[in-house]
Amino acid sequence: MHKPVAPALGGIPPLIKRNTLLFALSQSFVGAGTQLAYGIGPLMVIAVTGSASLAGLTVGLFGISRFLVSYPVGKITDTYGRKPGILFGQGLALIGSLISGFAMLAGSAVGLTLGMIVFTSGISAGQQLRVAATDMYPPRQRGLALGFVQTGSLVGILLSPLVMGLADVIAQRTGHSALGLPWLMMPVLILGGMILVFFVHPDPKEIGMNLERYYPGYVPPPRPANGQEVAFNSWDLVRQPRTRLAILANCVGQGNMAIVMVLTSLVLSHHGHSLTAIAFSHSFHAAGMFAFTIPLGWASDRYGREWVMYPGVGMGLIGALFVAFSEGFVSVTLGTFLVGLGWCAANVASTALLADSVETQHRGRAIGVSESGGGAMTLLAAAVTGPLVECTNLPAAGIVAVLIAVVPLAMLAWTKAAQMRAIS
Repeated sequence: MHKPVAPALGGIPPLIKRNTLLFALSQSFVGAGTQLAYGIGPLMVIAVTGSASLAGLTVGLFGISRFLVSYPVGKITDTYGRKPGILFGQGLALIGSLISGFAMLAGSAVGLTLGMIVFTSGISAGQQLRVAATDMYPPRQRGLALGFVQTGSLVGILLSPLVMGLADVIAQRTGHSALGLPWLMMPVLILGGMILVFFVHPDPKEIGMNLERYYPGYVPPPRPANGQEVAFNSWDLVRQPRTRLAILANCVGQGNMAIVMVLTSLVLSHHGHSLTAIAFSHSFHAAGMFAFTIPLGWASDRYGREWVMYPGVGMGLIGALFVAFSEGFVSVTLGTFLVGLGWCAANVASTALLADSVETQHRGRAIGVSESGGGAMTLLAAAVTGPLVECTNLPAAGIVAVLIAVVPLAMLAWTKAAQMRAIS
């Protein structure tokens, strides 16, 4: 039994601050691999298959794995604790990175596909780290907690080019594949992330079930009168308007972003911009995704989840319009930045809202439901973007991204109208 800890300045106990820092650093180490998968994944597929038509395979595998893995791992963390689920995911990512690296050195398409399936499944399982962050904070600070942890992904973006640069130097001296060597280096970072998680104590689920011990004055929600735990039902999340809209906002944020990430490169290339310019534009997208997680998390705590979540969806819609219908580098880059920022706002606020809506022992599955939906939407978006561009034109794919973003806003308007009719 862990002793109560008095809150430090700012209302966050030292133990919670320590655990949050460990999680954020772990996220930065493991997140470097995610950036590698998105950054050089298409090049790896083309190198081993010789087919540009399969270049979106790695992005598609992220969607598939998130859809298949998120809920089962959420059940594991709800049953056994957050740390076992997170370490399981990071272990899978470590194994998958090794398989992918050796597959690239051998030029094996089958091996690369297997390795990326294992790697992306591990990354998807590791998303339970966000659940752990919400466990350790009371509702008034959960958005900020997510912001702290998600900022670690921004550090991962900076680590990824360093790994790639070191691999390139070694490849020039040894003659090995510069696309395969980074994956043989990633296990060092992932192992470091696992060690950091190992030192988190007590398990965040235990903290979440006993918040009053860590935050004097915090009053937990009333427990059932008969003392029996209410069973978790995923359909309850869908039946309740607030949680249904939160899940939908996260899903469309993922789908909107999946389309625009592909579309940005195609639009800029179509208008004659260099690869360096395209990479620079994508860096603004990444900045939008992760650089503002702390202020957006704070805003969702201060002003309410919906006041951050729905404007985030709106920003994604506006950004998709800029990318689809602009020709200039500045306007396209502004669009991709807004899409990243909108995704960040919708993701942080919707996750916090779901965490507020369920008990600690159900939280892994609840957020797993949302992430599974996001994975399905990512997969769908990746599947339709290529054929749309091939059969019609670039703006057509952008219109689809806009229409996706319109859905939760339209449902919000419908829900509010229904509530007003019920009152009158």
